[in-house]
Amino acid sequence: MPQLLLEFFSEEIPARMQPRAEADLERLLIDKLSAAGLLPEGIKAFAGPRRLAAVIEGLPLEQAAQIEEKKGPRVGAPEAALQGFVKSAGLASLAEAEIIEDKKGAFYLARVQRAGRPVHDIIAQIVPDIVRGFPWPKSMRWGSGDLTWVRPLHSILCAFDGELVPFEIEGIASGLITRGHRFHAPQALEVRDFDAYRDLLKAARVLIRREDRQNHIRAEALSLCAARELELIEDEGLLTEVAGLCEWPVPLIGEMDPAFLELPAEVIRLTMRTHQRYFALFDPKRGGLSPHFLAVANIEAKDGGVAIAAGNARVLSARLNDARFFWEADKARPLDSLLPKLDRIIFHEKLGSVGDKARRVETLALELAQQICPADTQLALEAARLCKADLVSDTVGEFPELQGQVGGWLLLAQGGDARVAQAIADHYRPVGPSDQVPREPISMCVALADKLDTLCGFWAIDERPTGSKDPYALRRAALGFIRIILENGLRLDISEFQNRALVRVQGDAAPRGARPHALHERLADRPAMILAELTVFLRERLAVQLRDQGKRHDVVAAVFESQGEDGDFVRVVARIEALSAFLQTPDGLNLLAGYRRAANIVDGSTIDGERVNSDMPIHPALFALPEESNLHEAGVGAEARLNLALDGENYAEAMAVLAGLRAPVDAFLERVFVNDPDPAVRANRLVLLAKVKNLMEKIADFGKIEG
Repeated sequence: MPQLLLEFFSEEIPARMQPRAEADLERLLIDKLSAAGLLPEGIKAFAGPRRLAAVIEGLPLEQAAQIEEKKGPRVGAPEAALQGFVKSAGLASLAEAEIIEDKKGAFYLARVQRAGRPVHDIIAQIVPDIVRGFPWPKSMRWGSGDLTWVRPLHSILCAFDGELVPFEIEGIASGLITRGHRFHAPQALEVRDFDAYRDLLKAARVLIRREDRQNHIRAEALSLCAARELELIEDEGLLTEVAGLCEWPVPLIGEMDPAFLELPAEVIRLTMRTHQRYFALFDPKRGGLSPHFLAVANIEAKDGGVAIAAGNARVLSARLNDARFFWEADKARPLDSLLPKLDRIIFHEKLGSVGDKARRVETLALELAQQICPADTQLALEAARLCKADLVSDTVGEFPELQGQVGGWLLLAQGGDARVAQAIADHYRPVGPSDQVPREPISMCVALADKLDTLCGFWAIDERPTGSKDPYALRRAALGFIRIILENGLRLDISEFQNRALVRVQGDAAPRGARPHALHERLADRPAMILAELTVFLRERLAVQLRDQGKRHDVVAAVFESQGEDGDFVRVVARIEALSAFLQTPDGLNLLAGYRRAANIVDGSTIDGERVNSDMPIHPALFALPEESNLHEAGVGAEARLNLALDGENYAEAMAVLAGLRAPVDAFLERVFVNDPDPAVRANRLVLLAKVKNLMEKIADFGKIEG
C-alpha cells in the first residue's frame, strides 16, 4: 500500500526536545488521519539535530465514501424551514429524508453520501495544520513571516506513493529534497520513499534513528576503551543527549592532566558531563578515574580526531582549573567557619534562615539518635550541625548538584570523622525513587531530621502540595522519609517526632520581641490539627508506595483503618504483608466470606434498643446447638492466642489463629438460625457473631476488602 514520507528540515533542534517531538509528531499525524477516516498500518517518527521526520505505511490512495447525517426540523415545521433543510442537505426533495422518532417527537434526518477525497489532497491539508500547531516547548519566529518553529525551518519533504504532495507554508514550498551532513555531504538529495531516504542519508553521513546513533556511540566507545584497557562509565542520560547533538557521531578519547585527579571524582565527572558533554572513564589498574575522557564529535576528521581531542582537552583543563580553585579555597578554611553565613540565607520568610533550619535539624537529629543509635549521639549531633555548611562553599556555588557531598568531602579532607562525613553527604538522600537510602545509623538520623523538619515547617505555614503543584518537593521528602524508615526497619513513633519538630518550628516562627507573631499564635492554637493533617499525608504517601509495589489498595485501606493513628510504619507494613498473603489462601478467602455474612447479620441489629456490640455478655447456658458452643470455645481460645501473637508482632501466627476460626464460623453460619423467635437466644447469637467479627477486626477492617 502507498507510503507517506515526511521531513521537516531546520536549524539545530535542542537534544532535550527531540524525544518528545517524535511522540508529538506521531500523535498529531494519527489524530489528523483518523479524523479523516484513514487508519494507517504503522507510523514511526525520527528526530535528529536538524530534522524531524516520519514514515507512515498502509494508507489508501483514496478516502472511503462517507455518509454524513444532518438533523432537520420537526415533522410539521413551517414550509420555509423544511425547504431550507432540503437545500442545505443537498436533497432533491423532502421525500429523500428519513423520519426519526425520539423523546421530543418526530423529525427529519438526511443521510448524504459524500465521495471520498484523494488522500493526496488530505495530506496537503493536514501537514500545514500540523506545522502551524506543533507543540514545541519553545519556538521562534524568523524573517518577516509569522510561522513559528523550534528553529528556522528551511524545507519540507513530503512524498506520498512516490509522488510530491504540493503545498506551501509561509513561503516554504514542499518538495522531494533533503540534505545530508552539514560538512561531509551538504548537497541536495532527491528521495521519494523511506528506503531511499534512509540509505541515501546514511551514505551522506546521517543516521536518522536516535537509537542507531546511541548504539553506534556505545559500541565505538566500548571498543576504544577496550583498546586502552579502560572502562566506560555508563551514563544513559548523557548518551541520549549526545545522540541528539550529532548526526554522524564519532567517539574519540582525549587526555587530561593527571594532576586533576586530586579533585573529588564527582567534581571531575560533573565538569565533564555538564559543561562539556564528555564521558568519564574508569581505570581498573588505578581503581579510580582515568586521566582520560571520551568525547563525541560530529565529523570524521582527517587526522583521526587528534586535533579535536586536543582542543577538547584544553577546554576541559580550563573548566577543571576553575573547579580546582574553588576546591582549594574551600579546603583552606574549616567547614564550621562557614556556619555563620547560613544565617544570611533565607530558607523561607515564614520559617527563618537556613541557619535556623540547621539548628532545628541538629536538635531533632540528636533526639532521633538517642533512639536509633544512642552510642553515637555526639557524632549525629556533629553531622547535623555541619550538614548545611557547604551551601555557602565556593564549590557548591559552582556545582549545586553536589550539595551535601561537598561538605562530606571537605570534612574528610580536613581530617574529620568518616562517619560524620558520610552522614553529611547522605542527608539529602534519597533524592528520587531510584536513589539509595542512607544505611548508616548516623546518616539515617540526619536525613530523617532534615526531611521531617521540612514537612512540619511547610505544613505549619499552610504551604502544602496540591494536585498539580508541589514547589517545595514535599511529596519527595515524605517518600524519602518513609523509605528510610521502612528499608532500614526503624521502629519509631513517627507522631512523637512530628510533634517535636513542630515545636521547633513554633519557636522559629515566634518573633524576637514581646508580642507573638501571627503565625506563632496560629500554630499555638492548632498543633494537633497540623499533626493530624501531616499524618494523613504521610499515610497517603505510604499507601501510594505500597500500591506501586503491588499491594492491593483495599488491603492497605483495611489495615490502615484498623490501626488508627499507629505511627510505627514498619509494624503497619508487616501487618499488610501478612494479610495479603493470608487472603491468597483458601482459608483467608472463606473466612472473608464468613466475615461478610456475620457483618450483614450483626451490623444494624439491636438488643433492647442498643446496637449489638462485642462488649455485651455471652450466656453459654442459652446455647441450643453444638455449633454455638464450638464457635464460642474457638473464639475464646483464639482471642488469647491472637492477642499474644499481635503483642509479639508475629503476624503469620495471627493469621494462622484466624484460619483456625474458619471451620467453626462456617458451621455456625450454615446450621444456626440467628434470628430465633426467642429474643434471648437471638440476642445471644448476635453477640456471639459480634465477638467473632471484632476478633477479626483486630487484624484489619475486613469490611473494606473487595472481591
